[in-house]
Amino acid sequence: MAAKSKVEEQFRFSCSFSVQELVKEPMKTIPQHYVRLDQQQPVPSAYGARPTQMLPIIDLNQLLSAEDFDHQLQKLHSTCKDWGFFQLVNHGVDSRILEKVKQEVEGFYKLPLEEKMKFKTREADVEGYGPTERDGGKFDWADRFYMTTNPIHKRMPHLFPELPSSLRNTLESYILEVQKLGEKLLSLMAKALKIDEKEMMEYFDDGLQSLRMTYYPPCLQPELVMGFTPHSDSTLITILHQLNGVDGLHIHKDNVWVPVCFLPNALAVNVGDILEIFSNGVYRSIEHKVVPNAEKERMSISFFINPKLEAAVGPSPNLIDAHNPPLFKRVSLDQYVKGFFSRKLNGKSYLQHMRIHDNGENNSA
Repeated sequence: MAAKSKVEEQFRFSCSFSVQELVKEPMKTIPQHYVRLDQQQPVPSAYGARPTQMLPIIDLNQLLSAEDFDHQLQKLHSTCKDWGFFQLVNHGVDSRILEKVKQEVEGFYKLPLEEKMKFKTREADVEGYGPTERDGGKFDWADRFYMTTNPIHKRMPHLFPELPSSLRNTLESYILEVQKLGEKLLSLMAKALKIDEKEMMEYFDDGLQSLRMTYYPPCLQPELVMGFTPHSDSTLITILHQLNGVDGLHIHKDNVWVPVCFLPNALAVNVGDILEIFSNGVYRSIEHKVVPNAEKERMSISFFINPKLEAAVGPSPNLIDAHNPPLFKRVSLDQYVKGFFSRKLNGKSYLQHMRIHDNGENNSA
């Protein structure tokens, strides 16, 4: 009897720690700590009443072509202003590496729970493998593994260095590819904003970078749960690789939630809050969320690009003058990151916290 109780206790723990484990057993109703009706607004727009929208397409080959450069740069500029989210094609990331990343992340999530638990999130930390708890003891319908990857000395010794060698080596190759891609995109965005590329490159060079591997199990009632809570990213830019081609990303545009889809092999890129701050509001981060699929699992890997640790988060001096006063206050990156992670994820609330009132006072709400 005692042995049976121990087994039952272990099963309850694994289900509360991992949605992936939870869905392995027959389920008639969604456990209450995953039910998120408070986040499902507006329901008609998110589910069925509004057709799936194709994200704007930016072709990096065309953008780097001398023949049509000005037109393509203006297209990138207007997309960052009006959408804050686009899909990038002909991005130059080796397709073999993309396929290998897919295989390795799938392999990680197929490991027994006890193997993945070696990387579990530790108390008072945000890095590691595990569930994501939100307000009111509610959880996202996802298992995630989040970790810092750059600067190298900031990698936690029990996470990246201890990954299975094949996954670790593949991630190293992938990181090098998306770092180069991020550098190209930020350089182009600097040109579009009409600021010195050197300023952007110094801001970004050897900056704080991290990645998140996320597994979203299928959900029999996806309208009741949240794969990832509505939020805007705290980054300069984020590069998303939708590993197995299953959609689920929704963006909040024109006051409605719009489900979006990608072309095969495209990467999704979005403006983060720091870039909105740096551009003094010219570029806009966009609120987004993930809704699980009713029948298929979804896997993704997100790469987050931020300024270097010594940098300050604030508007570019080259975008401020008597006619364009700063819209955001200036803080150290360390202060910004600590402030972001100390608050519950809630739309663009932390960006609002960074805004300056019309009277010039800091908004500390």
